[in-house]
Amino acid sequence: MLLHDSSLNDLHRRRRQVDGRRLRSERTRHLIIEAYLDLLRLAPGMPTAGQIAEHAGYSVRSIFERFSDLDALSLAAADYALAVGQTEAAAHDVEGDRPARIRSHVETRAYACEKWLPLWRILIGSQNKVADLKPRIALARQGNMTRLKRMYAPELSALAAPAREQLLVALVALISFESWDLMRDHFGLSPEAARDVWRSTIDRMLPPTPPR
Repeated sequence: MLLHDSSLNDLHRRRRQVDGRRLRSERTRHLIIEAYLDLLRLAPGMPTAGQIAEHAGYSVRSIFERFSDLDALSLAAADYALAVGQTEAAAHDVEGDRPARIRSHVETRAYACEKWLPLWRILIGSQNKVADLKPRIALARQGNMTRLKRMYAPELSALAAPAREQLLVALVALISFESWDLMRDHFGLSPEAARDVWRSTIDRMLPPTPPR
């Protein structure tokens, strides 16, 4: 009986050790992704493995123990961004009046674009080289479409199907990362000025709001 208890204790100890190593490895993986994203925000273009390792406080070997290459790291960062972005982009003021809904939607979308645009540039540039990126990009765009349908349901309901679909396509293009990039980097607009462009344009594009 004592031998049996000792064996069980050894088994539990080994499991705790394995679980502890797994948790440390996951934490290291997460910090490497965060370091990669930080570097993208600090400077355009793909950082080197050495830069990522230095910023994360780990060795280059630690990176390639967890990611086969930097494309795999970009893919993991895309999954991380999608998970965090879905939470951050939750629709608010869905039942509000037209100005409140437009304001809430634009604030949320502009925040996402400002935060994730550096990663988006890398994903778009790598999508033809890393096939698994395309479904992630499509998922992000579909998420925008879904939020548009929720935020502007009253106005969209007033349109026939063809006109409604055309308007949705135009709105998705309007609030895209590419649109935000153009306003911020090419035209040099401040975040607030860029949000003003989106708010006023969405208001002009939407049909009159039906009475409740």
